[in-house]
Amino acid sequence: MTDNPAERAPLWNRARTRLGRLPVWALVPAAALTGALAGGAYGLVKPPQYTATSSVVAVPNGTTEADCTDALGFAQAYGRVATQLAVLGDAQMWAGVPVSTLRDSVEVATSPDAPMVAVSATAASPGQAVDIANAVTRALVNEAGYAKERTGIRLENLSRALRPSEPSSASPGLTALVGASAGGLLGGLALLARPRRRPGGPGEDDDLGRASVPGPAGAADAQETRG
Repeated sequence: MTDNPAERAPLWNRARTRLGRLPVWALVPAAALTGALAGGAYGLVKPPQYTATSSVVAVPNGTTEADCTDALGFAQAYGRVATQLAVLGDAQMWAGVPVSTLRDSVEVATSPDAPMVAVSATAASPGQAVDIANAVTRALVNEAGYAKERTGIRLENLSRALRPSEPSSASPGLTALVGASAGGLLGGLALLARPRRRPGGPGEDDDLGRASVPGPAGAADAQETRG
């Protein structure tokens, strides 16, 4: 009995042969499916992240001629100071995490219209996110208190951070959607960048691109011409 060569061929060769028979446009849905699977797996493996936000407001101290316009300017300045070592060094005592963790997890936002500073903290647990946000705002209020006699501006707590009930990180469904979009886009670009077949290649008519030469007139045409 003779062995079938196809049965002895490696699995990869057979799979490559089958893939070669697929139409070229199948690359786009295949890439989108691969991206969706990769994105969904990333969303499942990555631990969820929680974000808590606390805010402070800058107000005139009353001991100088500083007004609300000055308070707005100092709020912008304290927003830039909030992530510096002078503030984070004090915040680490109340947050219970090192300064490097605070620097990576804290984001500060200010408003061009209101003298407010919002401190957002992201952590692996809701409680830690709340502790970090409140610790940074507390340290920022203390830092502003050291200079309030000179600046005429003090910071007051506007709202404390509340325990988040849902993760702020992307869900597996969203990461799968993003992965499918990215995969489909890459598949489309690869499809557009693939080499084109040249005329006269395998499977194509060898006479393409050649000039056609008209044949001689038939005998019937010649007789009609004489008549």
